Amino acid sequence: MTISPCTINTFVDYKYLHQLLLEIQENCLIHHHSKIVSIPVETPLIDPLLVLNKFTHSHSINFYFENRDKGEIIVGVDTIDKLQISGKNRFTQAEAFINNCLQNIITLPHCDHLSSLPRFFCSFSFFDQYQKSDYPFPPATVFLPVWQISVKNNRCLLTMNVVINCHANITRILEDLQRHLQIVTSLQNQTIKIDNFSNKIYHIITKNTNKFPTSVLSALEIIHTNYIRKIVLADILDVSCHHDFSLVQSLHNLRQLHPNCYIFSTSNGQGQNFIGASPERLISIHKQQLITDALAGSAPRGKTAREDAEKANILLNSHKEKHEHKLVLDFITQHLSQLGLIPQVLTPRLRQLANIQHLWTPINAVVPSHIHPLQIVDQLHPTPAVAGENREIACAEIPNYESFERGLYAGPLGWVDSEGNCEFIVGIRSALIDGDRARLYAGAGIVAGSDPEKEFAEVQLKLQALLKALV
Repeated sequence: MTISPCTINTFVDYKYLHQLLLEIQENCLIHHHSKIVSIPVETPLIDPLLVLNKFTHSHSINFYFENRDKGEIIVGVDTIDKLQISGKNRFTQAEAFINNCLQNIITLPHCDHLSSLPRFFCSFSFFDQYQKSDYPFPPATVFLPVWQISVKNNRCLLTMNVVINCHANITRILEDLQRHLQIVTSLQNQTIKIDNFSNKIYHIITKNTNKFPTSVLSALEIIHTNYIRKIVLADILDVSCHHDFSLVQSLHNLRQLHPNCYIFSTSNGQGQNFIGASPERLISIHKQQLITDALAGSAPRGKTAREDAEKANILLNSHKEKHEHKLVLDFITQHLSQLGLIPQVLTPRLRQLANIQHLWTPINAVVPSHIHPLQIVDQLHPTPAVAGENREIACAEIPNYESFERGLYAGPLGWVDSEGNCEFIVGIRSALIDGDRARLYAGAGIVAGSDPEKEFAEVQLKLQALLKALV
């Protein structure tokens, strides 16, 4: 079947679309199969966070991903197909699931080709299986949404993914599309009310706040024996509020407070949400051009320009911080090379965020068409920035120091489309929200020369920055 480009646009020709879907249905009837048809429609420019609020309910799986540097926001709501698994082969299984789905997808063309492609949303936990059975998210979830809302370059697209088979009611499908388009259009020129989140009162549930410095001391002992060069230890903060936390308002606050971070959330369809503001990109691929980040070595921001410059200078010249950064840089370049890629290391620089600054080295590479993005994610996760060095030893040691389940904390979260474009971040500076309760996560890299009290202060700084946004 030949479909002319730019036929599906702002003003939907429902008669044409009805005839097109009927032809696809007839083809399915002849060949005794089903197809997933992806229908992109341009809409007025709206805030996808408003759409997330309108389209979602407590039992819907959804995903929110915002990259302000690229001017891109992408939302996926409900599932047309999904995979939820655990185990060491989860990345390979996820890749196979995506490839199998793609064999059955018909994507209707649109002028904005890349933005209109259907995307698979992925969330992977830090470990491939859990120590405890009550963590509310699977170790791996990949889903193709029913509704995809994307904004890029000040253009907004609503994409509907729908199964067409001999039983599909084409008229009802188009009525559903029209109804959702009307909802989106009604949100034009609306904004999210900015809550006064500085006056919120929380009840701190977590006890034994001295455990983290003690864990750092214990970790330093094995580092001094040269058993391991680095280990990343995380800490948690459990809080409750007098009302249920608001997903949309908290995400909006996060993007106001952390404009230089990736703002993200994913829901499990059971009422729990994992959200955060991550400064760390794992990989981004656009037209086979990969970029990843070595991000390790940290210092707080100064209260004045002079103090800020002094702290930056100390960070840039710190032997301990540069050593921690080099471990991550070397790991990434070596593992990309093992896949046959040729990494190009760019000029080191500072990544300065609202309350903290990091040593940052971007790395580029060209990705051959036969290498799937999830193969690279599998190769890189977890980096020494969130695990340690040696990686295998660090991952085996981490549960000895952390009494809680990491779950999605520091795991790869993101999306991949039908042409191998993708964006994955590392789920740090994050929180698990469940009704009126939230568990906040943050970590610090421990190397020779680490000071337990300073590391504890760094983790608290990260936790408080996240807590400030939750409402």
